[in-house]
Amino acid sequence: MYLTNAEEQIMKFLWKLEKAFIRDLVGEFPEPKPATTTVITVLNRMIDKGFVSYRQCGNSREYYAVVKKTDYFSDHLNGIIQDFFNNSTAQFASFFANETDMSHEELKELSYIVDKKIDSK
Repeated sequence: MYLTNAEEQIMKFLWKLEKAFIRDLVGEFPEPKPATTTVITVLNRMIDKGFVSYRQCGNSREYYAVVKKTDYFSDHLNGIIQDFFNNSTAQFASFFANETDMSHEELKELSYIVDKKIDSK
């Protein structure tokens, strides 16, 4: 399951802050800041989706991410690979290497990472 752009923005704040009250989340937004009620509405959708939970602190809620950033990104990336690259990581890697503006050093680093992974298998 994927998040909307608004939900992803709030998840990025929660991953960064680890836990936050509404005022903390609203404070992370650039100007013009969204209404508190808007952020609460988005958070409630995210709770329903299982991405966020909260701890009740008196009359306030302290929100935290249930889904780790790496898990969400991995699922999202695997969906892209499946949908756009015929479920072929090799096609994705080829596209990534050819269509991004990676420097020689970045390509060498990527090659090192792949070689290291091959050696470990």
